[in-house]
Amino acid sequence: MNTNEKSEILKKAQEWFLSSLVDNHIKNTEKLSNPSEFNINPFLVSYLASYLTGNCSPESIAKALIYPRVLGQSITTSFGTNMQKFSTEVLSSFGSAIPGIDIEFVDQVDKQKKYCQLKAGPNTINKDDVKTIHEHFGGIIRLAKTNNLRIANDDLIICVIYGGKNELSGHYKCLENDYHHPIFVGQSFWYRLTGDEFFYQDLIATIVAVSEQADGKEIIKRTVRKLASSDVVIAISNSVKR
Repeated sequence: MNTNEKSEILKKAQEWFLSSLVDNHIKNTEKLSNPSEFNINPFLVSYLASYLTGNCSPESIAKALIYPRVLGQSITTSFGTNMQKFSTEVLSSFGSAIPGIDIEFVDQVDKQKKYCQLKAGPNTINKDDVKTIHEHFGGIIRLAKTNNLRIANDDLIICVIYGGKNELSGHYKCLENDYHHPIFVGQSFWYRLTGDEFFYQDLIATIVAVSEQADGKEIIKRTVRKLASSDVVIAISNSVKR
């Protein structure tokens, strides 16, 4: 990979982060001003509000509801669901026409053509996915033989965008240890894709730099105020004070 190609991927990664993650994060945060976005446990939320702020005011209850969604579940879900967009936009030059394969590339370590399913993180598949991925890869090998194409089992791989090998869930380990599908994680994946040993670190630095544009402090404050003024939250707060 030359300097221009590297710069192009990093630029696309920035654009993807802003349009797919930041914009959606803002929209998902603003939705939380509506109590119907939550399945509110009136017993637990009062405890969480007190644990977080030391009181059960409407604002404290709103914070106890909003903060976990904004800083955890919401953005994590958004990252995972936008993986296909990451593949098609950021890694468009490696795109595959084979159903179920996200990208194809020549491995810069062993120089073999690889057919890759791309995953967001080291804990993003479940037990059922293991069998599905294995059977899908088997179908590709059978089809390749029918068409006189050479695709070995080792050429069908799973690549994880971030993390380390030691962070892989048991389901990933089952795919690799029991079904012998190679898995490349984080720095290892990006090195094999680009041939640049430090590309993973450069990618992280690029995203960190653009993330400085994502200051949601005022959006969160505004959303907390709106939720705190709702009848549902005020009623919970008043019931604690009785």
